[in-house]
Amino acid sequence: MRVVIAEDDALLREGLALLLKTAGIEVAATFDNAEGFLEFVEGDRPDAVVMDVRMPPTHRDEGLRAAVRAREIHPGLPVLVLSAHVETSYAVELLADGVGAVGYLLKERVGKVERFLDALERVAKGGTAMDPEVIGQLMSRRRAADPLEALTAREREVLALMAEGYNNGTIAELLVVSDGAVLKHIRNIFAKLGLPSDEGGGHRRVLAVLAYLGRDAG
Repeated sequence: MRVVIAEDDALLREGLALLLKTAGIEVAATFDNAEGFLEFVEGDRPDAVVMDVRMPPTHRDEGLRAAVRAREIHPGLPVLVLSAHVETSYAVELLADGVGAVGYLLKERVGKVERFLDALERVAKGGTAMDPEVIGQLMSRRRAADPLEALTAREREVLALMAEGYNNGTIAELLVVSDGAVLKHIRNIFAKLGLPSDEGGGHRRVLAVLAYLGRDAG
């Protein structure tokens, strides 16, 4: 896998490069600004991108804009965005094209190497990887009298893990239940939320759940 890193913090940028190389992943290039990154991807399509949300010159959303632009240049380009803080609007915007192969993680997750590498691998394979803090905020900001209130505590746990991008088998392992129990919970969740059934566990299911959580939140 060839990965491009765009991160303006030199220490984190070099740390990410070392982490990936140690894991046997090729680092095709590193950048400390969005402009240089976009120039690179215009002529080369990496297997995945790790991108900081806030980049020079204003340190607002240049990284996010560059990630969206890169996916316009190369539709479906896998992008894992890193942020120091939870910005649910950024996560929702990144998912807006409905294609998948996107991730949004807090920078503190990089220290949990196995989880970070797992997230990158899922994104590179066309899946999604959403930070649990992002999912938590989306769920907590839903309006009053929301269908989410009809979910049981276990169903809410399953919903959150689905939204993070985990498949049925992994959810079963994390919750220490059977695959059949997870499937039953998912069926109940989709019925209660009025979402079309999709038991395959693919990224379209995740995107449907995230779109629901992002709708009318706030």
